[in-house]
Amino acid sequence: MSEVKKAAKPAPAAEKKPAVEKKPIEIRKAVAPKGEYIAAILIRSLINKTPDQRKALDVLRLRSRHLCIVLKDTPSNRGMMHKVKDCVTYGEIDSTTFKLLQDKRGETRMDREGKAHMLPVFRLHPPRGGFERKGIKMPFSLGGALGDRGAQIKELIERMI
Repeated sequence: MSEVKKAAKPAPAAEKKPAVEKKPIEIRKAVAPKGEYIAAILIRSLINKTPDQRKALDVLRLRSRHLCIVLKDTPSNRGMMHKVKDCVTYGEIDSTTFKLLQDKRGETRMDREGKAHMLPVFRLHPPRGGFERKGIKMPFSLGGALGDRGAQIKELIERMI
């Protein structure tokens, strides 16, 4: 019986294995914004979209085709654009394109004090000359109209105003 008790005793402190050194957790840094603003245009309808995509489009206020929104270029906005890349086209615009959108297609709304405010949602026409050669079901990188366009979104906006 004494043999069993001896085996159950813990090992002395000198015989313990050294603790494994913990490495610091790697934190991914968000992609730095490229431009001032992102313009996003809804190309395909909301039919047959996942609930996550519908929620993201609702947060972005894109509820019907050919609506354009202008957002600040932040990592969270880029993440939402990536989530809905299969039904919108987006890219970086500069302040001159933003002012052109406001002048041509901007809507104003009066608040209770009688001050006019510009709405950040713009209703656009379908593009003159149509979308790209492969249509609205292919990404822009493969000759279609969807996804990230970069700075070339300015040309599409000018055709849609």
